[in-house]
Amino acid sequence: MTRFNTDGRTATGRSLFKDKPKKVKDRPQDTPSAVQLGVHGRYQIKSGRLSGEYVARAFPKPPTTARGLIAEARGATEDAAIAALHEVIDAREIRRTEGRRVDPETGATVPSAEEYGEALDQVALSRPQRAMLTALALAEDDGLTEIGMASAAGYKSRASANRAFAAAGLLIASYLSFEATSESDPKEAEGATLLAYRGEGKTDDDQGNWILHHELREAVRTAL
Repeated sequence: MTRFNTDGRTATGRSLFKDKPKKVKDRPQDTPSAVQLGVHGRYQIKSGRLSGEYVARAFPKPPTTARGLIAEARGATEDAAIAALHEVIDAREIRRTEGRRVDPETGATVPSAEEYGEALDQVALSRPQRAMLTALALAEDDGLTEIGMASAAGYKSRASANRAFAAAGLLIASYLSFEATSESDPKEAEGATLLAYRGEGKTDDDQGNWILHHELREAVRTAL
């Protein structure tokens, strides 16, 4: 009769039920870090580690609905990337300021088309305000009378149209940190001359048509 070795059977059983090494899924060596939020001037800053590098990016600051990338910078650390981005933004603002034109008609400083375009994307202009800007852009150098502007925006009075037009200028000036004054023509509402200037009147009583600055015309045609 064959004799069974109980020690052998026990060892065999243990080997069958011995814990096997668990397979571990390969994990990416560089996972993106949590995004940090900050603010610089009128921009929201988002920073973090991406594809092995620290990246900082500037976007329009809420509550705007625009989502375009404004600028980007990279660095050896997250703080270095943020500092580099601040330098990029500051240099951009200096370049824009130095490139502004002085309007020979009024003596006022006029923002660039790039600045106007960014502001139009960010500020909350009303539908009548946008309608006036669009109509003025299409009118080109001929401009529009106050009655024509009121009609384009759906206003019943010139006074309402003038107030809305000046308010649009103040919104854009505020976004651009631009001093919107009417020193060049004290008769005009503050904010209006940031957008346009008066053409030559046909009579002594005629104030002249409103004519958009050509930089704003270019921006309106692109944005609106």
